[in-house]
Amino acid sequence: MAFVLAFSGKGGTGKTTLAGLTIRYIIEKKKLPVLAVDADSNNCLNEVLGVDVHATIGNLREDSITLIKSGAERPGGMSTEQIFDYQVQQSLVESKGFDLMVMGRPEGPGCYCAANNIIRKYTDQLSETYPYVVIDNEAGMEHLSRRTTHKVNILLIISDPTVRGIRTAKRIDGLVDELHLEIDRRIVIINRAADDDSLGLKRRAEEEGLPIAGIIPHDPVIAYFDLQGKPVFQMSHDSAAIQALFSILDSLHIP
Repeated sequence: MAFVLAFSGKGGTGKTTLAGLTIRYIIEKKKLPVLAVDADSNNCLNEVLGVDVHATIGNLREDSITLIKSGAERPGGMSTEQIFDYQVQQSLVESKGFDLMVMGRPEGPGCYCAANNIIRKYTDQLSETYPYVVIDNEAGMEHLSRRTTHKVNILLIISDPTVRGIRTAKRIDGLVDELHLEIDRRIVIINRAADDDSLGLKRRAEEEGLPIAGIIPHDPVIAYFDLQGKPVFQMSHDSAAIQALFSILDSLHIP
């Protein structure tokens, strides 16, 4: 069974970039393949990883609904579920060291929950064939209430260097308990912090009872790569943010 790391946090914290860098860390340090899951309806993990997406779970679901409504003959007499299973397998974006599955933006009322359920089902199924899974969840707490995130070894809650970000992290941490989610460990990372903010932010988080795994400094290299849309694999190891994140991940003793 895979070791699963999931990312959460409010919008604008840089969690998708950190998820991408975590995938890079596992590939470089563990020398093993990763299943990357973009569970955000506003998908952009593929851009951070430098790959193109040719199909999303949301779009595939809509195609399946259209096929059913049309009454068209199904290939090989396959059931709708069998067709969809095949489509999901074909939709995986394959790259060096990782495969990527993308939720995408479904259309129509009530489809978000359906797409989330599909993501959860196939993440569970595919995790049996990958040693590591990294899930980039949508911003906020909806993914928790929809239970997209479950059976997770480490939940990394990302906060920006603000009191509001820390409070959001606290609410996410509390919701895990409220929903009795299967998450072994929860940690908080404060991202994009200025040097003179670090001690005050860490003290504030500790007052909220949050386990702080580390603080990642503001790094103009990360900002430049985000602005230019360049993949994280092209960043130099000299990046202060990469060094800080990799040190945090080392401290977590990921098997």
